[in-house]
Amino acid sequence: MDFNLSEDDLMIKETAEDFAKKRIYPNAEKWDEEGKLPEDVLNELAELGYFGMMLPEEYGGLELTTVTYNCAMEELSAACAGLMITVSVHNSLCCEAIYRFGSDELKKKYLPDMAAGQVIGAYCLTEPNAGTDAGSIKTAAVKQGDKYVINGTKTFVTNGGLAKIFIVFAVTDPEKGSKGISCFAVPADTPGITVGAPEKKMGMKASDTREVSFADVEVPASNLVGDEGTGFKTAVILLNNGRIGVAFQALGIARSAYEEAVKYSKERQQFGRPICEFQAIQFKLAEMATKIDAGRLLAFRAAQMKDNGENVAMESSMAKLFCSQAANWVVNEAVQIHGGYGYMKEYAVERYFRDARVTEIYEGTTEAQKMVISRQILRD
Repeated sequence: MDFNLSEDDLMIKETAEDFAKKRIYPNAEKWDEEGKLPEDVLNELAELGYFGMMLPEEYGGLELTTVTYNCAMEELSAACAGLMITVSVHNSLCCEAIYRFGSDELKKKYLPDMAAGQVIGAYCLTEPNAGTDAGSIKTAAVKQGDKYVINGTKTFVTNGGLAKIFIVFAVTDPEKGSKGISCFAVPADTPGITVGAPEKKMGMKASDTREVSFADVEVPASNLVGDEGTGFKTAVILLNNGRIGVAFQALGIARSAYEEAVKYSKERQQFGRPICEFQAIQFKLAEMATKIDAGRLLAFRAAQMKDNGENVAMESSMAKLFCSQAANWVVNEAVQIHGGYGYMKEYAVERYFRDARVTEIYEGTTEAQKMVISRQILRD
């Protein structure tokens, strides 16, 4: 495989890097403390086209490849992972759901405004008692004439308080198990929807995470995304896409932590010389750099395979598994290199340490990725 980036790829990556360094990184700590993103930065991202990055131009999108899109996502994550996941969920899960599986009517109805950043999406799959076992969700959608009535509660909904459209997975035929799950596009202003207070999280504090409840929410039958009973398959395909994004998110966090560690090791003096001159520190830095590069190769492979239309179930899980574990190892070492200062909020590695942890949990836990990979290995 050829992972050499084209001139267009590099231009998108460099543009994202420049915006991240000038606009995002200087404010990331503040947004983390406040637990939210300001409206003006979301508007700036919209003006730059970041809410329609992979959508075709006919819907107002930038029509980027998965590789190019994730080059930009890594740069955003390196500056503020909470901002990155806001953009990533909207693009790779919500826009992708309607574009890949929605009717022409749904695409025309929602995608132009989503690409323009006027309508932000949220992905509603996880429930209080259904996480890794997504096939056991209880939210129900009962058809009544030309509409569906939805009842249930979704939890850990990224963009829950920002969203104007929810991608909701609900059971339409309880007798069929996971094959009885369907997917719906539900406008956030539909009567019966209650959005909870922001969750108090360890990390990714700048992203908006909430519980969303549906009580007799009426949705037109035309807002069904795909056919009835195909929702679980849709969710799996979308999560494969999302896992590639989390892999690049983890790389962005790890890279920033590594760069901070290198910088600090050159500045910190102990025993009369910079600590980077001690072999113990040098070996840490060497292994950190190697893990980041290895993870990037796995992530690029999965992204390129998706662009080629190949099945990426195993490769996306491998990328997500390795990159998330590598990120947690790298940020831990970065804190260790900083010593006591790494435990203080004045140093960015403290935030990276907290942000990295969830990359082993959402979009499928580390254990879930191992299940997916092993099943792919043994299926023949």
